[in-house]
Amino acid sequence: MFEHPQLAALSAIMRTGSFEAAADHLAVTQSAISQRIRALEDRVGSPVLKRGTPLEATATGARLVAHADALARLDAELDTDLGRDHMLTLCLAVNADSLDTWFLPALRGHSDRRFQIRAEDQDHSADLLRSGEVAAAVTTRAEPVQGADVMPLGALRYLATASPEFVATHLKDGITPKSLAKAPALAFNEKDRLQKTWARRATGKDITLTAHYLPSTRGFVEAAILGIGWGLNPELLVRDAIQRGDLVTLHPDLPHDTALYWQTSRIGKGALAPLTENVKKAARRHLIAASTASSF
Repeated sequence: MFEHPQLAALSAIMRTGSFEAAADHLAVTQSAISQRIRALEDRVGSPVLKRGTPLEATATGARLVAHADALARLDAELDTDLGRDHMLTLCLAVNADSLDTWFLPALRGHSDRRFQIRAEDQDHSADLLRSGEVAAAVTTRAEPVQGADVMPLGALRYLATASPEFVATHLKDGITPKSLAKAPALAFNEKDRLQKTWARRATGKDITLTAHYLPSTRGFVEAAILGIGWGLNPELLVRDAIQRGDLVTLHPDLPHDTALYWQTSRIGKGALAPLTENVKKAARRHLIAASTASSF
């Protein structure tokens, strides 16, 4: 049986980044935090933290943090059933494009919740849920990870866009394998394959693209407007720029629709229920209905 104060100390360290900040968060002394971590390490017989900058959890420590977060959700669920208030921090994994387009309104109205959001590619966010690092995730995985429930949200539509000047310079002969191979693309990071996938759909060939890596959704749009490269941008963010003529759609008949799902841990799912309801409403307002999505 693990002592709650020890688990709370470890969870606070990982959430705040230091022993000192964890002590402030829990309203105890830094010495008390150190003592709790030592006792926890004695209990499990191995280190739970890698002492460095920044502090990191060991594999054992990460498992204990996930356990502590699950217990916190169960406590919150019980308090709700008993009609009592319970402040709870929920760790979520949400892709950057969803954060910048439709997801944030779902966080409104939760006065007894604090959110710690990890921006993660939608194709990989479910891995964080599987490991217990987050309690819920926006993901492209339709199959629930072990111990989770899944709810379809709809699809986020992307359009391949570039500035008129960029098209005139790099794509004046049309969208061809040769022109796309030479024209600088934009990519969020090394995991981002949207541009390569779209290029294959547009030309029927696998193309090795040259790309600028830019891990910012709104920066991605701005870079396209400035003529730095072409890329797939959420339609919700580029509608106005297209209407103004700052951007053009490279192939209006080839949108890319990414189907999204909301996966939540079954442990303490009652503590997640109000957020899940808000996520459902936000998705309904902004995403394309799943029946019309045509992701490829």
